[in-house]
Amino acid sequence: MAEKVPRQIGTKVPMASERKVPKHLGIIMDGNRRFAKRLMIQPQMGHKWGAQKLREVLGWCKESGVKEVTFYAFSVENFHRPKNEFDYLMNIFKEEMERIKSDESIMKDGIKIRFLGRIWMFPEDLQKGMKEVEEMTKKNNNYFVNFAMAYGGRTEMVDAAKKIAKLIKDKKIDLEQVDEKLFAQNLYLDSDVDLVIRTSGEKRTSGFMLWQSSYAELYFCDKYWPEFSKDDLQKALKEYADRDRRFGK
Repeated sequence: MAEKVPRQIGTKVPMASERKVPKHLGIIMDGNRRFAKRLMIQPQMGHKWGAQKLREVLGWCKESGVKEVTFYAFSVENFHRPKNEFDYLMNIFKEEMERIKSDESIMKDGIKIRFLGRIWMFPEDLQKGMKEVEEMTKKNNNYFVNFAMAYGGRTEMVDAAKKIAKLIKDKKIDLEQVDEKLFAQNLYLDSDVDLVIRTSGEKRTSGFMLWQSSYAELYFCDKYWPEFSKDDLQKALKEYADRDRRFGK
């Protein structure tokens, strides 16, 4: 039987069906290990509950009308975690790849799944699973779900700069053609983020989509990721709807 995260009781907030909703939501899923520590269990269980929570939140986002979600799942720095924890996370990722491939609702709902980052850093069998998921869903266009893995905002910009430099070296473009639009097209993802939610109470973005979120609204939730609730998401969406986005004007 699957373990259940303790149920959280919060203030009810109306659904976002009749207010402006972010087209692209970014979520920094933080606090799995600290949640497990608070319950005095192994950190691995925090990650297992975190994966379960991701699936729940994705469903809530669809209900709320959010068309694109990017989850910050694994940073470049996370490769330095203890081996037993790293291996456990890799197994969770592999299990999730298999679950996605067998989930008929992914295709029925028209969900396109993409993986953003230095994917080549992962074990080959996990890379293979990611490529299979991307290939399977590449023609879907109702919803877009992105997983930032082996990701870093600075490494993304470095990799984009290298791609552009190669285009110039190969004489496919001229230096004068390099502008913001071209740079964005060479990032892992050319899609601006409207709202970034971070759980766990930490008030920083940790390099998450530095370019794409330059004008994003930020929302910080004190709860750890495994205990993030539907009410918490609705509070974030309501605050987003109530804000006046001026984009520096």
